[in-house]
Amino acid sequence: MSSTTAPQTAIRRAAVLPPWRDRAGRLSPLKLVVFLALLLPGLWILLQWRLDWLGSKPITEALHQCGLWAARLLGVTLAVTPFRYIGNWPKLFLVRRMLGLGALAYAILHVSLYVVQEAYDVPHVLSEIVLRFYLTIGAIGVVGLIILGATSTDATIRRMGAAWHRLHLLIYPISALALLHFFIQTKINVYEAVLTTGLFVLLILYRLMRRFGLAYTPLSLLAAAAAGGALTMAIEALWYGLATGVPGLAVLKANLNFDIAIRPGWWVALAGAGVALLRLARPAPPSRQRG
Repeated sequence: MSSTTAPQTAIRRAAVLPPWRDRAGRLSPLKLVVFLALLLPGLWILLQWRLDWLGSKPITEALHQCGLWAARLLGVTLAVTPFRYIGNWPKLFLVRRMLGLGALAYAILHVSLYVVQEAYDVPHVLSEIVLRFYLTIGAIGVVGLIILGATSTDATIRRMGAAWHRLHLLIYPISALALLHFFIQTKINVYEAVLTTGLFVLLILYRLMRRFGLAYTPLSLLAAAAAGGALTMAIEALWYGLATGVPGLAVLKANLNFDIAIRPGWWVALAGAGVALLRLARPAPPSRQRG
């Protein structure tokens, strides 16, 4: 075999490897665990459908759950880069593509179930997407995810070079569209939408820390946790004020009343504190303390 065809053969072999194997064809426990974890939400939804646990509108409930998991997996995908440094776990990068494709898969299931819910009336679905703002932004987000998924192959990355990195910055506006779609679709009770958005905010803070050269230390991560929690409370108050007319100050005060429920901002701050503890337990080597 010539030296020019050997790399091409290796690329073709890598393209057909199952997702739980690394580039050398060896079993990767990390990739296997993540692959199985990605299947679990879909299997759980299927089990609920088989056991008639999805309520009076099973298709609607299933599509909502698929959309929720698409948003969650988008967040987990964004978490890979900061957590590989915070947790001193470089191999985490190996599963970023798989997680992104998992988010895409659940987003496509979300849209597909919407088509089923509308009795496969594609012209009606398209008109609804055009006429309803929250469906429009949701559809734009899914199209964006499809573009990112289609360009996530090794060959495309090599061919596009620096342009590939610029293209995949679209993950940020796509995530913002997904969250806005989540807020509008859930209407009044936006507790889970606020919580998901707050965790996204926390991840963005981690990325900004790295972008501006601020070291990931337990103290700086605690500061990020406090900022993330406060921003989540502000987002919740702003949404209720704009969407329902409830005074924002009253929503902020509700964060101090623990008799009814713990508000999302506190959960975000608690999650951030857990990340600070993770850094304390897994400090980076001295040469990698920054970022």
